Amino acid sequence: MKKYNALKIVGLTLAVFLLLTWILPAAVYQTSYTEIGRSQMGIFDIVSYQGTVLGYFGYVALFVLVVGGFYGVLYKIGAYRKLLDKLVARFKNREAIFISIVVILFAFLTSFCGVQLALIAFFPFIISLLLMMGFSKLASVAATAGSVAIGLMGTTFAYSTVQVLNQYLGIELSNNIIVKIIILVLGIALLILSILLLSKKATRKEEKDKNEFIPATVKGAKVKRVWPLIVTLDVIALIIILSFISWTGAFNVDIFTNATNAVTEFELFGFPIFAKILGTFSAFGNWTLTEITTLLLIAIVALKFIYKIKWDDVISGFGTGLKKAIIPAVIVLIIYTCLVLTTYNPFQLFIYNALLNMTKGFNVFTTSLVVVLSSLFNGDPLYAFYSVIPYFISVVTDSSVYGLVAVIFQSIYGVVTLIAPTSIPLMITLAYLKVPYQNWFKYIWKLLLALIVVLFIIFTILLLI
Repeated sequence: MKKYNALKIVGLTLAVFLLLTWILPAAVYQTSYTEIGRSQMGIFDIVSYQGTVLGYFGYVALFVLVVGGFYGVLYKIGAYRKLLDKLVARFKNREAIFISIVVILFAFLTSFCGVQLALIAFFPFIISLLLMMGFSKLASVAATAGSVAIGLMGTTFAYSTVQVLNQYLGIELSNNIIVKIIILVLGIALLILSILLLSKKATRKEEKDKNEFIPATVKGAKVKRVWPLIVTLDVIALIIILSFISWTGAFNVDIFTNATNAVTEFELFGFPIFAKILGTFSAFGNWTLTEITTLLLIAIVALKFIYKIKWDDVISGFGTGLKKAIIPAVIVLIIYTCLVLTTYNPFQLFIYNALLNMTKGFNVFTTSLVVVLSSLFNGDPLYAFYSVIPYFISVVTDSSVYGLVAVIFQSIYGVVTLIAPTSIPLMITLAYLKVPYQNWFKYIWKLLLALIVVLFIIFTILLLI
């Protein structure tokens, strides 16, 4: 069933990784490259990893579930459908402008703030609008998960995304910033062009179940003012943006850290009142999906009182949304199980060693191929870079090329997330919309090829100058 296609793909990916532990020897790099033999992991080993997966990454799955519950509650609010209708009417006959705005905004925020996972909170909202405007499910995936991939490809000041890469290579975040901006702009332009060229053809094959992702119209007195909902969504968006910008790491700005310290250290009659009421929380710039999950739960309660929804309806709506998010949440856990498997059983370093030693010193092609594999094996950029960079710099000792190396690593990683079965934004969006993975690949392969050609032209120019 195509409903579970994405789940089957990530399950198959985990099985392949498990098989590789039987075929390839694990290897580690400390002061030298050392092979430590085959670990040959089994089914019970995978189950035993779940404690680590839930302990380290369970909050991501919880976030996905709460996002589902949040929209389940919104479906109970007539103002939500009214807001969607107003936006669709506003962009009537200008749908191309709207989808272009979405792509530019999502790609820019990913590039600048590193909000690739936090943006999932807005995927259902954007997808509903795009489907109502007549775009296909495939175009909706491209505009959401696809734009996030482009943002990763052209990462600029998202310190959290590339901090491991830059620290090991010893380069500044601003290194080759003009090149990164060019990659971002070209990627955005190619993605928009691809969507607009393919959207007309795709909309003829619109799936019959699109209404599943569009809230029903609520008539009569239940439809209330839209502006409180707009304000709520705007506040959520603003907080997400401000909380994920790396104020200290990227810009050396301490204002939010100082403000947070002032709040938590404030005492009333010697009692830290705000610290106790709010609990432990980080300053803007250091937030994670845990804080965003809390924010969404607070928003649900606020909307309940603003729109005077019965608690029964809130619970019912939350439960309905939760059910739709279960498969995406399970996919998240499987992808992180893949990550734990490849981290605990580093067979991938054996492959990197073979590839990097095919040539002497730095080579654009072998380096790119290594990044493709590390991006597939590791569903998180920090782990993708950490899995190979320490060994890479022991093989490629010419630090003069490290600026180019950084561009190659981050841009190829972004491109791979357009199709990688370990890409969380992609796979959960395919699961949510019930789009078969093979259909997505057929839709996106031309854009993928164009991006690779553009990147290799840029790599060649940087190598020559």
